[in-house]
Amino acid sequence: MPQTSPAAETRPNLRHLEQLMAQLLDGVILLDPTGVILSANAAALAMHGVDRIEALGATAEDYAARFTLWTAGHKALRRRDYPIFRLLAGEDIPDMIVEVAPAGEDEARWVHQVRDVVMDVDGGDADYLAIVLSDVSARVDAEVRFEAMFRANPAPAIIVRQRDLRLVAANPGFVALTGFRPDDLLGRSLFGLDLLGGLADRSAMQRQMEDGAVVPQTEADLLVADGSRRRVLFAGQPIDVTGEDALLLTFADLQPRQDAERSLAASEVHLRAVFDMAPVAMAITRMADQRMTSVNAAFCALTDYDAGSLIDREASAIGLWDAPELHRQWAADLAREGGLRNRDARIVSRSGAVVDCLVSAETIRVQGDACGLWVFQDVTERRRGDAELGSAIEEALKDASWLSRSILDRLATLRSPAPHAAPVELSPREREILELICDDLDDAAIAARLTISRNTVRNHVASIYAKTGTNRRSGAVIWGRERGMGSKLD
Repeated sequence: MPQTSPAAETRPNLRHLEQLMAQLLDGVILLDPTGVILSANAAALAMHGVDRIEALGATAEDYAARFTLWTAGHKALRRRDYPIFRLLAGEDIPDMIVEVAPAGEDEARWVHQVRDVVMDVDGGDADYLAIVLSDVSARVDAEVRFEAMFRANPAPAIIVRQRDLRLVAANPGFVALTGFRPDDLLGRSLFGLDLLGGLADRSAMQRQMEDGAVVPQTEADLLVADGSRRRVLFAGQPIDVTGEDALLLTFADLQPRQDAERSLAASEVHLRAVFDMAPVAMAITRMADQRMTSVNAAFCALTDYDAGSLIDREASAIGLWDAPELHRQWAADLAREGGLRNRDARIVSRSGAVVDCLVSAETIRVQGDACGLWVFQDVTERRRGDAELGSAIEEALKDASWLSRSILDRLATLRSPAPHAAPVELSPREREILELICDDLDDAAIAARLTISRNTVRNHVASIYAKTGTNRRSGAVIWGRERGMGSKLD
């Protein structure tokens, strides 16, 4: 004869179930197989914004009339797809997410994660059915905010599932950076795609991500859609807003900087070649201490110093400047104004020879340091030639009686050049009259001196005006005296 255990004789009844439900944090709605709502704990009532079981409804139909449900994407659920009706239909409900609001409202008030429990007393048909509810409103709200921030973030970013390192999300910034379509990335393995190249230790990085550790800033070569790679800086942070452990990887595009650095390096090579080959003496000094960091071959030739004896030394300390205080003043001017142009200076070579120079300077940056580029144009020979020419002219002008009139005319033309003007040829009589005009004689005095009529004098004066390009007596006097005419020269 079969025996019944003492436990079997004291099977839990509805009262026992209600006592158990009251201790649970999850909400529980208890039904019988006909759809009658038997009980609900306080947590379930709170998750529907009510404080009495009657407010939930007496049956599943009443419940559906009192509350509106949507999917997690806010798509309206048909009644037969409500969790309570699926449970009555014998379907399993594995962690279904639904949005809930009182009937008549369009905005969800709560988000529930729903699962089912089927209970029987003797192992046969179900005696009780239960819907177990978890309020995941806060979690879903956080996920929505994170998703919005993730997509709005201008920095390229992806989310990688920790357990298998597969991509579960890529924001528009990452899609734009790589040129991949989202479908090309989602569900694919980060390392299977070989997205991250150029890592110092690929295996160590993979283990670090699988362990869910923070990934410090690391440079890598990111694969893009056309098969090429872009230099990036990325970092990883574990996140828990996606329902499972994941890593958020954010990227900074270093390619523009790398391209700029390469272009700058190439430019510096070209500029260095131009600097070294320039026929004009040049030197580069640090603005901070005025020590020379570079000199070209022309500068060494100008000063007779070799480059090794000049680098990292101050020009004034070496004795290159004939007037060191002038150099200090110009260095201050350069720092203040950013440039100098054609200033006279004298440089002392290693042998002690003094070199006259025109000095110009400009502020530049070399490898991030503020520097001055100094240019020295040797004008010693030109100034010596100018001085010799000036002396010769002075000697010649001490006695100009031997110079012909045509030479004096040429000299006057050089002093006051008139572009495209033909040489002026005065007749002997016109020159004679102009000589007297330059001596301040009027027409009557000239006529008496030369024994000609005043009309003849006036005709010659008019011709002189026409030939010299003037229309008044004073202009003719200036023109004549510039050419050595008249006895009253200043």
